[in-house]
Amino acid sequence: MTKPFIATVWRVLQQLWHDHRTLGLLWLVPTLLLILLRYMYDKQLPVFDAVGPMLLVIFPFVTMFLVTSVSTLRERTGGTLERLLALPMPKLSFIMGYATAFALMSSVQIALISWVAFGWLGLHMAGASWLVAAVALLIAVLGVALGLLTSAFARSEFQAVQFMPAFIFPQLLLCGLLVARDDMVSFLQWLSDLFPLTYAVEALRELSAHTEVTATLSKDLLILGGWVVGALILASATLRRRTA
Repeated sequence: MTKPFIATVWRVLQQLWHDHRTLGLLWLVPTLLLILLRYMYDKQLPVFDAVGPMLLVIFPFVTMFLVTSVSTLRERTGGTLERLLALPMPKLSFIMGYATAFALMSSVQIALISWVAFGWLGLHMAGASWLVAAVALLIAVLGVALGLLTSAFARSEFQAVQFMPAFIFPQLLLCGLLVARDDMVSFLQWLSDLFPLTYAVEALRELSAHTEVTATLSKDLLILGGWVVGALILASATLRRRTA
C-alpha cells in the first residue's frame, strides 16, 4: 500500500514540476497579486494590514482548487486514474496520494507568499507568522480537497473551470470579506455558515487581533479540518474500479 502511495505522490509532483505554467499560477500569481495589493494601499497601510491576511489565504485556496480540479480531471479522462485503480490499493489511498502531492506544492506556495508578505511587504498581524502560515496551508489543502471532489462532476476542463463561479464566488461574496456577516440578511448569514471559506476568513481575523490561540480560532480550525477530511472521503467515493 505504501509503495503505490509514494509512487502516486512522486508521479504527480513530476508532472507539476514540468508544467511551468501551472507552477507560475501556483507560486508567482498569488505573490504578485499580494504585492499589487500592498502598493495599491501604499498610503493606507492599516487597510493593507486588515485586508492582506484574508487574501493571504484566499489566493492559495482559489489557485489550489483550480489547479487540482483541472489536473485531476485530466487523470480521470485520460484513463491514468483508471489504470492506477487496477492496483490492489484502497481508493482513499489514491486520493491521499494526489492530495499529498498537491499539498506539498501548496506548502512551497504558502512559504513564498508568507516570506514576501511578512518580510518584504511588512504585513503586521498579532498572531505569529508561522501560525498564520500553518492556517493558510490548511486552507490551501482545503482547496485541494474540494478540487479533487469537484473533478468527479466535470467532463471537460472547461466544465472544471465553471465550478469557480458556481462554487467559489458565492463563498467569496458571503464569507465576510466584502460585507460584515452581521450586516447581511438572516438568510445570507445562514447560508454563509455552511461555507468553509467563512471560517477561513474568521480564523485569519482571529490571528490578526490576538496573539494566542482563541476558542473561536480552535473552532474554525476544527471545522476546516472536518471539511478537508469529508471532501477527501467523498472524493474517494467517486472513484470507480473497472469491473470485468
